[in-house]
Amino acid sequence: MKLKLLTVSFAVFLCLFACAEGTDNQTQETKAELLQHTVLVDGHPIALWEKSDPNASQSILLVHGRTWSAIPDFDLQVEGEDLSLLDGLVAKGYSVFAIDLRGYGATPRDSSGWQTPNKGANDVAAALEWIMMHRNTSTKPHLFGWSMGSTISHLAAQRHPELLSSLTLFGYWRDSDQIFPIEESIGTPEEAPTTAEGAASDFIIPGSISQKAIDAYVKSALASDPIRVDLNRYDQFNELDPNKVTIPTLILQGEFDPIGPTPIQAKLFERLGTAHKQWTVVKDGDHAAFMESPRAFFIHALVNFMEGVSIK
Repeated sequence: MKLKLLTVSFAVFLCLFACAEGTDNQTQETKAELLQHTVLVDGHPIALWEKSDPNASQSILLVHGRTWSAIPDFDLQVEGEDLSLLDGLVAKGYSVFAIDLRGYGATPRDSSGWQTPNKGANDVAAALEWIMMHRNTSTKPHLFGWSMGSTISHLAAQRHPELLSSLTLFGYWRDSDQIFPIEESIGTPEEAPTTAEGAASDFIIPGSISQKAIDAYVKSALASDPIRVDLNRYDQFNELDPNKVTIPTLILQGEFDPIGPTPIQAKLFERLGTAHKQWTVVKDGDHAAFMESPRAFFIHALVNFMEGVSIK
């Protein structure tokens, strides 16, 4: 299919704002029903979670990180606190979907036992196609990738720009000049147990999230992902080329995120192949900013960009 450059603005922004004070956490958000769908990709079942505003005209697909799946990452439920990114985006009027990649959450490993970048990108593309076929929204889905999910999403958007309206990359970890050695042997998956220490490791800034919420996250993560997913063929990420991203793209960076430091974001931003691009730094944010104290600003920045994509 012929590529179409979806550029609606030639403005370039670098934003560093204080988090809007508590607007999302002062009043609890209405919780939409959580639905589970199954998307078959070459016969393999991929779990796709959904929460939607019944009047939504736009949709977004969320892609989780390296270790934990969609539910702990994007739908953390804690009594008296609003932490779910799904709920936050539904409150803004969206149909929101989150994928479990192979071996994560409700999606089983395939027969090889391995997850790879190519499998992840193909499964994300299939989920985007499913959303377009099964949800009557007026636009193509938006795509959001976090941490390892940001590079999986980049790969999917680079290969299939016709499937999405915009791309958001948060916690982007790969230096755009980084080359991984070719992996010759598949080997045997380790299938190591995950740990509570690992589940709490993304919460970096003291006081940015309650201990009650951290405990709930650890419990949810270990229940959803008791065995660490085995991922190989990092050399498939060598295909990533920011210049080949031709759709509107938002880079979100936590101010104190050690996994997505400024030099990596700057190189990515400069090389993006679309003129419709924005780089927003989330003040006081770290690698899990969307469920911590900057959550209200994080959601505002994401929604503001997606709404701007539709302006002609």
